[in-house]
Amino acid sequence: MLTPKFIRSARRTLLVAVIAGTALGAPALSQDAKQPTPQALLTDFVHYVMVANKPELVISNGQALLDLNLSPADFLKLVVESGQQQRFEDAIIRAQLGAGTEGVAARLLKLYEQGKLDHARDAEEITKNIGLLTGNQRQRVFAQDRLKYAGEYATPQLLQAFMRRNDPVLQAEARIVLQNLGQQAVAPLSAALTGLDEANQEAVAHLLGDMPYRASLPALYELKQTAKAPRVKAAAERAIGKIDGSLRDISAASAYAALAEEYYKEPASLTSFPGEDQQVVWSFDPGVGLIPTPVASPVFHEAMAMGLSERALRLDPANATAVPLWVASNFKREIQTPEGYENPMYTGRREAMYYAVAAGAGVNEQVLARALDTRDTPLARRAIAAIEKTAGSGTLWAGQTTEQRKPLLEALGYPNRRVQYEAALALGAAGPRNAFAGSERVVPILAGAVRDAGARYALVIASVAEQQAVLSDALRAAGYIVLAPARNLSEADQAVAEAPAVDLIVIDQLATNAANTVAEVRGTPKLAATPTVVLTALNDIESLSRTFYGDQLTTIARQGINAQQLGVASEQAVQAGAGGSVSAEEAEQYKSRTLDTLRDLAVSGNTVLNVSDAAPPLIASLAGAKGPLKLRIAEVLSYVCDHAAQVAVVDAALDASGTDRVALLGTSAASARRCGNKLEPRQVAKVLELARTGQGDEATAAAALAGALQLPNADLLKLILDTK
Repeated sequence: MLTPKFIRSARRTLLVAVIAGTALGAPALSQDAKQPTPQALLTDFVHYVMVANKPELVISNGQALLDLNLSPADFLKLVVESGQQQRFEDAIIRAQLGAGTEGVAARLLKLYEQGKLDHARDAEEITKNIGLLTGNQRQRVFAQDRLKYAGEYATPQLLQAFMRRNDPVLQAEARIVLQNLGQQAVAPLSAALTGLDEANQEAVAHLLGDMPYRASLPALYELKQTAKAPRVKAAAERAIGKIDGSLRDISAASAYAALAEEYYKEPASLTSFPGEDQQVVWSFDPGVGLIPTPVASPVFHEAMAMGLSERALRLDPANATAVPLWVASNFKREIQTPEGYENPMYTGRREAMYYAVAAGAGVNEQVLARALDTRDTPLARRAIAAIEKTAGSGTLWAGQTTEQRKPLLEALGYPNRRVQYEAALALGAAGPRNAFAGSERVVPILAGAVRDAGARYALVIASVAEQQAVLSDALRAAGYIVLAPARNLSEADQAVAEAPAVDLIVIDQLATNAANTVAEVRGTPKLAATPTVVLTALNDIESLSRTFYGDQLTTIARQGINAQQLGVASEQAVQAGAGGSVSAEEAEQYKSRTLDTLRDLAVSGNTVLNVSDAAPPLIASLAGAKGPLKLRIAEVLSYVCDHAAQVAVVDAALDASGTDRVALLGTSAASARRCGNKLEPRQVAKVLELARTGQGDEATAAAALAGALQLPNADLLKLILDTK
């Protein structure tokens, strides 16, 4: 079973494969040029796959079938009534292995499989199959098979059948089917357990005890804790002992919190329907029975983690782990919600940040620690934003977690520039007055945000030199600054060390080598959180996708994709792993926030976060900056009493014109008033010349700068007498 992380990765893989491998043609026409019937299209599709081996006709007929826009149920009916169901299934398998035909085959297979599932999960079909459980042996075997295929969707009616004490044969058969459903029966049965009458609580507890799945333990512990009837309490205890090996002295709240933690990790064992768009969250109403709520797969585990955490808090409001886990899950829900999706498990609630800031800085420090440990960049950014809104100046670096970690300080070294910038901004905005471990890193990171926020750096690792060049050119076309390409990660060590950051890695190697390279990347501190695209042979895509199903930073795509397709795959990887690339607008926002923070630190004379540490990169940025950005950088530098800083500001003023020159001359004068004259003779001469020959505001601003420089009388006399 695969997790939604693998599902999302597989979808990204499928998109790239379809783009790269499918050249759509026109639908096939019959001999008399009439529009072919659906049956004819299906027959031709199967024929050209199995007999004629003509990929272009396979694609055109397959696409024509898809263009009919049949529902899954209608497509299944078409295949079944064609009388060639087995040939169609064989053809689909073969077409998925063919170059160019895999995309259309994958979409037809998905439609066909969904049709089979929809049929098996239909309420009337389930009712019919439950009725067959009391028939002859052949009918029972058939019904058991169909009900198992329906999975969780059959549990409401199976539970009703299991509770029919007046029909012991049906009750026994329903019990067998529920046991055979295994893990898929645990969540619905657990949801129902505490809402049943005592007799059925006892029966379901025994049933869960015979199904060794730990996901039922919280409900059983709650039943043990709340049951009034001794026999029900004893049934819960026996079931716990069977599943857990012994009856431990833990609370139901702790058990629910532990299961919530497991759901947060998104293990395969807690994903009922891998590859499907929806999962099911179960609730129970004594008057109605089990109620399924379909939830989009990308946010299913978050819904479960939040619901279980809430259950833990209702049982024990003082539970220490439930609130941080709920806040983290809620942030993840918000991050992973598909665009336009209305989550039925989150109706009537506010945005995630509302609850995060209400929880306070201590909780959000724990959320940040979780994000850093799991390399979850989008979550880390949201946690930092919540900390900045709620933490006092002392608590930002004091450490709020139980282990007295300092996650916000750890974030300064996190291998993603966004996280570094935002952690530094949070620390800088607090204006600390006492030194703390890591304080010397804050101002240089802020200066880097002014210089490099909009730059994107990529690394190409490819075994073949020609492919290195092709991939590098494609990434440059996508707006990346590409480091020197390499055959392996060791060859790229120097380029990686010299780069401000690495925002994307593209690997083109044989599958085994690629897997090893990704492992090396994740073990390299500077690259550990870098989104990575692995290009591999078509027949290795599935195996590599399984290998990296738990790694949302890694996207698998097909070798040989063109520049546009690589751009799509890269954006998907960066979006999944880092929340997307830094846009031009975001880069300007980072620069603006950073300059505000640096200015505030400079004005306050903060000695812990010394703005002079930002001087070299700010000086480098000043030369290429324009308009308001140049003025704001110059303003910060005017507080740095350093020769190079003042020289840079005055050079910027002398090189400017119009209102920008007047403003920069004013900033230069402010620097001189604070720091004294640190200019070079050439600059003094130019300032005096400008004051003597300039006009209006420009001349006055130059004269003011001359006065602030406290020049000798001989220089002042040149202005008074207007002499050279």
